[in-house]
Amino acid sequence: MIPSVLPTYSRAPFAFEHGEGSWLVTTDGRRMLDLGAGIAVNALGHAHPALVRTISDQAAKLWHVSNLYQIPEQEALADKLVELTFADTVFFTNSGTESCELAVKMARKYWYDKGQPERTDIITFDGSFHGRSAAAIAAAGAEKMVKGFGPLLPGFVHLPFGDHEALQAAVTPNTAAILVEPIQGEGGIRVLPDACLKGMRDICDASGTLLILDEVQCGMGRTGRLFAHEWAGITPDIMMVAKGIGGGFPLGAVLATEDAASGMVAGTHGSTYGGNPLGCAIGKTVTDLVSAPDFLEEVNRKAGLFRQKLESLVAAHPTVFDSVRGTGLLLGLKCRAPAADLVKAGFDEEVLTVPAADNVLRLLPALNIPDEDIAEAVARLDRAAARVEAAAG
Repeated sequence: MIPSVLPTYSRAPFAFEHGEGSWLVTTDGRRMLDLGAGIAVNALGHAHPALVRTISDQAAKLWHVSNLYQIPEQEALADKLVELTFADTVFFTNSGTESCELAVKMARKYWYDKGQPERTDIITFDGSFHGRSAAAIAAAGAEKMVKGFGPLLPGFVHLPFGDHEALQAAVTPNTAAILVEPIQGEGGIRVLPDACLKGMRDICDASGTLLILDEVQCGMGRTGRLFAHEWAGITPDIMMVAKGIGGGFPLGAVLATEDAASGMVAGTHGSTYGGNPLGCAIGKTVTDLVSAPDFLEEVNRKAGLFRQKLESLVAAHPTVFDSVRGTGLLLGLKCRAPAADLVKAGFDEEVLTVPAADNVLRLLPALNIPDEDIAEAVARLDRAAARVEAAAG
């Protein structure tokens, strides 16, 4: 008999009762160190006092009114994001998947309004992940996501990750946009080199193609800059944001230049819940905290400390780990042993990690994780690795 919750997930055999900072407590009293942060969502950890205060204050006033009316909390967050980024305008969604849907629509509508309706192709890359809607799975193209869900939305061109020559050859008069993650999260913490991002920007400028960046996982301070593309010194035309921006509350956004968004006029897109007062009030608090220069400096310092300890961990367990990947606090351990075995061994050592493609163990802690929790995390990973070694004989 099918369970009441649709069984589309393979879930760990425990549940949580409450959390504080980088720690979660299970319903049976186990205290677990969280290096997953809800898959890079809980940017400020669990039960952050400022977020608890914001949600309590706003919940007592107003939750939802719909986008039929002006929403001051939405305007305040949009103004802040425009101030901090390349963008001239923002549309709020509830998730990264919804942000992908709008980014695709925006790029195609742009060229339709420019009198070039044939420009519908969007170039994407192997190993990418942009969500699980019809457009998002078509964009990624991976068999594990698209099998059984055809016919797929057409108009996506899939290229090898990091192949600049293939990208140059793939841009045609029918190309509307290039869609890329500066760092692939689900794809195995694969960092796109700054030179590649600069090269993409150059190709887009030369051909008029729009550059869409998916910063759902790597944005909102996770790399030590507010957004990952800042390290390369370039800007996109359209950017997808979600996860960390809500600090655990469902919130996403599409940021765009005035030109790229020019086709999106009244009636071309909408969202019942997107940009609600509650979500935007929380998002504003998160953005204010995460965008502060001293906060980002601390992310970089903590990232350096964590990476140094992880390099020592890899050296201590050469049959289990191969190398450390990533930027900032978006880190991965490329494994020689099955990464799934490390996740399960971590449960026994009460440390939570997230698997990814390419046999990688993702480490996505809260951006404000204390130094002592970093040390404790590596100690628990060390014991988990020892368990895997012992099991292998």
